[in-house]
Amino acid sequence: MNNRTRRLRNNGIVRKMTRETRLSCDSLIYPIFIREGTQIEEELPSLPGQFRYSPDRLAKGIERGLNAGVSSFLLFGIPNDKDETGTGAYDENGVVQQALKHALNSFGSDIYLITDVCLCEYTSHGHCGLIKGSKTLLDESYQGCLTSPLPKTGTNSDRSFVIDNDKTLPLLAKTALSHIHAGSDMVAPSGMMDSTVAVMRAAMDAEGFTNTPIMSYSAKYASAYYGPFRDAAGSTPQFGDRKTYQMDYHNSREALKRIKFDIDEGADVVIVKPALPCLDIISSAYNITDIPIAAYSVSGEYAMTKAAGVAGLIDEYNVMCESAVSVFRAGATMLITYYAIELAGAINRGDIG
Repeated sequence: MNNRTRRLRNNGIVRKMTRETRLSCDSLIYPIFIREGTQIEEELPSLPGQFRYSPDRLAKGIERGLNAGVSSFLLFGIPNDKDETGTGAYDENGVVQQALKHALNSFGSDIYLITDVCLCEYTSHGHCGLIKGSKTLLDESYQGCLTSPLPKTGTNSDRSFVIDNDKTLPLLAKTALSHIHAGSDMVAPSGMMDSTVAVMRAAMDAEGFTNTPIMSYSAKYASAYYGPFRDAAGSTPQFGDRKTYQMDYHNSREALKRIKFDIDEGADVVIVKPALPCLDIISSAYNITDIPIAAYSVSGEYAMTKAAGVAGLIDEYNVMCESAVSVFRAGATMLITYYAIELAGAINRGDIG
């Protein structure tokens, strides 16, 4: 009767002392939505407790994080005007660029700012890359798809338009550079265009930003969990879907292949997204690489937990804690989550950590 694992569960002190997985506020990243304009602070119906801030009000969102012990933030921009080539993404006076300047003026080196690099929030069609035939690109046979929306799902809509991977890459690099010039500490390409990291790394190094890291959305699945985010960011595709560039959630080896590609191209951190449905991917990635892994607990995960908690179906606080621990137990180094502030409180109280 020597194999008594319960001996180390006898009381709270020994349980905490022998924990295998430990969390820190330093490993939490809080996503914030920035809407172009002034004096804006609006709660998001699809993400209760989360807000859109205008650049001049961003300090309030950052203060919420800092007061809880969270100092890293991931910024998403929402422009007033969109076009076919997403020019607002790389405008030196764009919404994210303005937000970075405001944040640095208010907080300086007390915060760490990561910026999402993608076109979907800035394009009139809502896709993460340029569409062949749009504006000055290629022939005119695709022009109609920008003014006559195609069926959204349930059809072979991916055959009706083509994302131009290679012509999108320079714009993503240009966006990253504009963010860095405005004060971004780290850039996070999320569009799932092939060779993004290589092109961005080359452009950044050429301008002397060799020490600015890239956090790549390497394993980003075409997931149904993104709905609340698309509502919050106004980035729902106007036709078709994103399955030709985001990954099929049936595939795991493809995710590891993509992670390896991004590391070889110069990624400093890789992201697995969404988090809970991809614990196996996080674990596998942990076993094949020694660079940090960020898990993104996405909007749908947050919204479902919130809704079930409000309905009295679950204990929201404890489900939040258990879910976060499972992500780190799987091998994540850091967690991007809308629950960052609440999780920091749980860590500080000793409920997790």
